Amino acid sequence: MAKKIKKTSKSSDTIEAFSKISKAISSDLYLEDILKLIVTVTAEVMNSRICSLMLMDEKKQNLNIRATQSISSEYINKKPLAKGEGVAWKAVFGNKPIVILDVTKEPEYKNKDIAIKEGLVSLLCVPLIVKNRAIGVLNCYTATPHKFTPMEINVLTSVANQAAIAIENTELMVKTKVIQEELETRKVVERAKGILMTEDALTEEDAFRRIQKYSMDRRKPMKEVAEAIIVAHEIK
Repeated sequence: MAKKIKKTSKSSDTIEAFSKISKAISSDLYLEDILKLIVTVTAEVMNSRICSLMLMDEKKQNLNIRATQSISSEYINKKPLAKGEGVAWKAVFGNKPIVILDVTKEPEYKNKDIAIKEGLVSLLCVPLIVKNRAIGVLNCYTATPHKFTPMEINVLTSVANQAAIAIENTELMVKTKVIQEELETRKVVERAKGILMTEDALTEEDAFRRIQKYSMDRRKPMKEVAEAIIVAHEIK
């Protein structure tokens, strides 16, 4: 007697998706790779035609697509949403999910022409929240009219929270690295200044200016100039 093939349930697919995302976040993958994995896995679990993640550019005050599983060049390259424009900003300002049954009939939805061409109908847009502040959105589109259930909204919200954690972790790592580099540069420059003050009888201010001028004239980092002074001193 042939064995029946056991179909995986929606809940098991969701658990597996969260597992993949969690592993990616704790790995040494680049942020772009993590975000790409998040939208790809989410599209599979949510049965989405297109899943995309948009992040806020605080300088330009707009929302840009940072990751999507879509291969549509028109969708990928569509213009960023200026502050206050479209459904995504509504989710950002309200700090809560937005559900649209048909984006082609939604007055606030931008890029209806692309939606029609790509066959996008219903939309679930969930904010990415870090410390009670939305930094972007996770979009989930279906190819047919679909009423998103509370379960689906909760799933996408959980994924959005994981994405926000990945982004926050990356930003913290970058900030930590910058601070560390600044501290290392300061230590090396201080030592180089001490050498110049001793050997050339310079004041602390003049020693710093000499390092700074050499750095600017040679277009080299101050740390590199300071290290060269230390090496020259040590081989004397």
